[in-house]
Amino acid sequence: MFSMAAAAQAEAYLETDAHAEAAERLDAIVVTAQAPEDGVAWETDPKLPRQPVPASDGADYLKTIPGFSAIRNGGSNGDPVLRGMFGSRLNLLSNDGSMPGACPARMDNPLSYVAPETFDRVVVVKGPQTVLWGPVGSAGTVRFERDVARFSQPGAQVMGSVLAGSHGRRDALVDATAGMAQGYVRLSGNTSESDDYKAGDGQHVPSLWDKWNADVALGWTPDEHTVLELAIGRGDGEARYAGRGMDGSQFERHSTSLRFEKSGFDGALEKIEASAYRNEVDHVMDNYSLRAPNPMGSMPMPMVSNVTRLTHGGRVALEWQWRNWQLEAGADAQNSGHRRRGGMGIDAHLEQHWNDDAELRNRGVFAEARFHAGGASHWIAGLRADRSSALDLRADSGGMDHMHAAPAKHDADHDEHHAVHTWGREREHTLGSGFLRYEWRGDAGMSAFAGVGHTRRMPDYWELYSPQAGPMGAHDAFEGVQPERTTQLDIGVNYRSQRFDAWASAYVGRIDDYILFTYNPHATGGHGHSLPKHGAHDGHDMAPANRADNVDAGIRGMEAGFEYRALDALKLGATLAYAWGENRDSGAPLPQMPPLELRMSAGWEAEDWNLGLLWRVVNEQNRVAVGQGSIVGQDISASRGFGTLAINGSLRLGQLWRLSAGIDNLFDRAYSEHLNLAGSADFGYPADRVRILEPGRTAWMKLDFRY
Repeated sequence: MFSMAAAAQAEAYLETDAHAEAAERLDAIVVTAQAPEDGVAWETDPKLPRQPVPASDGADYLKTIPGFSAIRNGGSNGDPVLRGMFGSRLNLLSNDGSMPGACPARMDNPLSYVAPETFDRVVVVKGPQTVLWGPVGSAGTVRFERDVARFSQPGAQVMGSVLAGSHGRRDALVDATAGMAQGYVRLSGNTSESDDYKAGDGQHVPSLWDKWNADVALGWTPDEHTVLELAIGRGDGEARYAGRGMDGSQFERHSTSLRFEKSGFDGALEKIEASAYRNEVDHVMDNYSLRAPNPMGSMPMPMVSNVTRLTHGGRVALEWQWRNWQLEAGADAQNSGHRRRGGMGIDAHLEQHWNDDAELRNRGVFAEARFHAGGASHWIAGLRADRSSALDLRADSGGMDHMHAAPAKHDADHDEHHAVHTWGREREHTLGSGFLRYEWRGDAGMSAFAGVGHTRRMPDYWELYSPQAGPMGAHDAFEGVQPERTTQLDIGVNYRSQRFDAWASAYVGRIDDYILFTYNPHATGGHGHSLPKHGAHDGHDMAPANRADNVDAGIRGMEAGFEYRALDALKLGATLAYAWGENRDSGAPLPQMPPLELRMSAGWEAEDWNLGLLWRVVNEQNRVAVGQGSIVGQDISASRGFGTLAINGSLRLGQLWRLSAGIDNLFDRAYSEHLNLAGSADFGYPADRVRILEPGRTAWMKLDFRY
């Protein structure tokens, strides 16, 4: 299980004597996260082995934190979901910068470009309970972070790992840092690949992937209070999708960031932070690189779509402290531009000109304060104001660029073959957010918190440009979809003792103008494929394949867990997560809500080895809104419950090496997740919306090294 000591150990490893400290204990394999230390924030070390063995994307790493799930489409690049909320309701950052994907159907969601093991920690804040990191995520904020390396004398640290498993799984990672008191250089890189997997019933599921990432950071540390760091990164890959009409044949990223930190001032000023970033993704989708075009489907000929998105921005923040007060305040900015090209024929996009279609901007100011009220009481409050804008550059239909990049059962094309009424129009909104939270920490291991937060969220790229229709009375979504307004109460309690830890958190919220997608069941072509608005080939008009509306919604749910150390070496634990949502306008359920999930674990932890069991039990989900959802997916039908058992173990090999191994889905059960896509007819799935099955029995082994 994960503990906060693991995060502290990850930081310690960057010191010159880190390898000696790391050898003191063997961390158990992460199966489910423990309680947060400060009420709403969770922290985990992504370098630790996990079970079930995660895919190559960041979404799979988050699923060990209660409340997280992912919209699955087989293999890699699942889209993260927190408490039933998805898309930009979840603020996703890496190195404090934003890297949104480019596909109009989020084939390349932001975590598709994140290699989690190349980061030092993942920090999660649930709910609208912080205003520090760009436009507030109404569901929460997730930050993948790398530490600053500091050396008191010349030295180096190296860590690496290799992983092999069923279905051709092969991963490798290296992360090396060298430096002296005045500076450092850090090199990290990874590769991850897998073949298609077999489900528990022996069914072949198209799901292969092959990815790589490489990053270098150069840091200048003239004294113990100052750092200036330049980081440059690249990556690429490909992935086959059982639930989409196209595959991802390119996931190229170029990342550059610069950060400056200065502390050690006299007086109230504690610290100055400044950062800037430039992230560009170049994504190619086609139906011929990783599959053969289906002559009986809606795309019988080779087709390709190429989309890019360039996002750049920065942040400046200052921290002060006076007696019982702490204050962090600053400003941030972000610009993001989207363009596209494509056509019919192999590599046809290379002969086409780029068409810009969107520009999005945000400017924000923020302040977050903490007040120690005496004794065990603390008050935390934050305010934020954003000026957000979106410019529509879709001058014409642009051809076949986005056709069938969406999941196979619906189409996310927003402008193919029809005039764009909002060309040249710019939308601007001033949006306010804030929260107030009370925290109490007792002397007997008890702590509790209660906080209320409010945020207004600008519709994102996928909500403004991807739908083919907007609310009634509007020409399209760009014109008619309004910002969401979320007000949410979060409460929690935490207890820690020598033998027993327990925690629970709950939330209740109201979302006004919730952005809801509705898919037209008559807009699908034969064999389960969706057709663009005016037909794939014959030009005959059809009803819009999807529409975005604003509705009022209510949400509530809870997460809870415990860990009992029955013996010095024996640990028993469990976590429970439940999310509920309702469309208050119609009384129907909100779509894409994960079902009740229970994880129970048992582990025996000796000094140099450990063994563990994970039993995952997921309830059926009957609260569905068939044909409604998000740009990523829609409710297909009610889903059945399931249970899976996994075993794991790890062994220290000397002071530097650790061997970990596990078997997921030990009894080879055939099951599917509720948040899922329906299989594409290109791979033989029938037209009646069949969910993609999860992997069957999967064995894996990981060897890691740290010096």
